[in-house]
Amino acid sequence: MRDFLRKVFLADLFEGLWVTLRAQHPKNIVTEQYPAARPKVAERYRGAPRLNINPENGETLCIACDLCALACPENLIVVGWERNPETKRKELTTFTYDTSRCMFCGLCEDACPVDALELTQDFELASYSREGQIFDRQMLEEGIHPTPYKH
Repeated sequence: MRDFLRKVFLADLFEGLWVTLRAQHPKNIVTEQYPAARPKVAERYRGAPRLNINPENGETLCIACDLCALACPENLIVVGWERNPETKRKELTTFTYDTSRCMFCGLCEDACPVDALELTQDFELASYSREGQIFDRQMLEEGIHPTPYKH
């Protein structure tokens, strides 16, 4: 009879709710108002990649040394370059960064001798396809990230 009354009056449910309310009082609950108010991101957070631009001439700082691609444990960075016949130096032609497999470990950023590659604090990297997670040179230089919405 006791078990029947516990089932009818939902005693187990109320005991569980009491445990929850005792552990987390409703007056202490804080709701973030995202996207109206952006959350604070930790100072050392590593998010979306960016290729830095030289402010003097507007060109990328990347010297196409390929050290970032060699340092990447996931082999997701592809650096394309051509040798300039006049200056005999490498010139960056293509740069792709696949964030769908990226661990955001920062090894590529640490390996860059000229600080051309940087992991920013941008955390909004959602997209509906894997192709949307592959950033090309233009996207990395301009800080444009693919939007998940297709119009």
